[in-house]
Amino acid sequence: MENTRLNKIERLLQKELGDMFIHVSSTFKGTILSVSEVRISPDLSVAKAYISVFPQAQSEYVIETLKNSSRSIRYELGKRIKNQVRVIPELIFKLDETLDKLETIDRLLAVDRDAVNAATSDENSLPETKED
Repeated sequence: MENTRLNKIERLLQKELGDMFIHVSSTFKGTILSVSEVRISPDLSVAKAYISVFPQAQSEYVIETLKNSSRSIRYELGKRIKNQVRVIPELIFKLDETLDKLETIDRLLAVDRDAVNAATSDENSLPETKED
């Protein structure tokens, strides 16, 4: 029962934070923000929001800006969800690194695929020897 409530609140926070970031996207010109996941503590006092940033070069700046303005973001979030929860959780913003990990895996697989293709093309290009 408790797990279901936590999941509902996590989804609510993810949706509301995502909507808020859409409206303030003018602050980060040329940058796309999305809230990929929200994890909340069992006592509902702390919420960790994992943020995906594109382009990746802006990620440090965006996360630092969000951390510095977390009090005002929490206040705005409180105005939006005050009827659904009693306590507005403290917000901790983290960079979601799953896209980086995915790119690394893709790059490693491409290198491996190229090595396999090179090896098979070398085997096919060997001259055949005649046996008497």
